[in-house]
Amino acid sequence: MVNVEIIYMDEAGGFFHKKLTLPAGASVGDAVSQSQLHEHYPETQQLPLGIFSKPVTAATRLREGDRIEVYRPLTIDPKQKRRERAKGAGGRNRQRG
Repeated sequence: MVNVEIIYMDEAGGFFHKKLTLPAGASVGDAVSQSQLHEHYPETQQLPLGIFSKPVTAATRLREGDRIEVYRPLTIDPKQKRRERAKGAGGRNRQRG
């Protein structure tokens, strides 16, 4: 048996987190199916999966303690977000000299 967890956060901040115990040799797809994630969040059916931030396929075999993550598309480019955050700070983080 392997103990794993599966997590997903939707755009509105809704959070899915489920701990599962599966038979040895179970796959990521088995865990997703048993978790009923798709019933709660149908939009996740085509989203990429990962284990601890590393991309995997549904056929990937699970190991004890794995955390399966469901990745949704980025809503904004990370560089753009940093620029906006820096602009909003109004230069407060700049060193005086």
